[in-house]
Amino acid sequence: MIQLRNISKHYPVGFGKHEILKEVNLVIHEGEFVSIMGPSGSGKSTLLHILGLLEEPSDGEYLFQGELVHKMNDKKRTQLHRGAIGFVFQAYHLIDELTVYENIETPLLYKNMPSSERKSRVADILDRFNMVAKKDLFPNQLSGGQQQLVGIARAIVAEPTVIFADEPTGNLHSDQAKSIMELFAELNKKDGITIVQVTHSDLNAGYGNKVIEIMDGRVK
Repeated sequence: MIQLRNISKHYPVGFGKHEILKEVNLVIHEGEFVSIMGPSGSGKSTLLHILGLLEEPSDGEYLFQGELVHKMNDKKRTQLHRGAIGFVFQAYHLIDELTVYENIETPLLYKNMPSSERKSRVADILDRFNMVAKKDLFPNQLSGGQQQLVGIARAIVAEPTVIFADEPTGNLHSDQAKSIMELFAELNKKDGITIVQVTHSDLNAGYGNKVIEIMDGRVK
């Protein structure tokens, strides 16, 4: 499903360059639950952002579902972003001015989905996540765990094939973190969604079936 070939990422610094990733080779198969682990500054978030098409690599090739990403036109990349890929952030990244319902609905508006189908999709997700009673609340009226639930609901409402999660429980206490990780495990096993998470937590990594360790920009 995902293949990286000699992916590097660097930024210019003075007359030289600051290397973040160095010749990363990686294969992620459909249906896997992968944890990317490593110390702070090792390059794991940059790697996740490249996988999620939020950043461009400096060198190397990225194949998504057999296609070279750097050869895709803007339309194709946008379609991937809006359809095949879901992203879950540590800091939730909800839109403060929108209700829970409207936050979840947003990806479907980008897809120009008919109103009746949008309403049905959002209603199903709200029901599955036990959030029907909170659909008219705003993010600042929710706990951290509830906000992350909304973030995950928004990520899966467009039925992606893969979810990229950047420290998804980083701002949560242990009980909330456990419920979020159990939800990811269910999405992986029951829905067949491929999940790639960046985490510092061995406990969180234990929910997956593959660990990728990164150190100083290289996969160990």
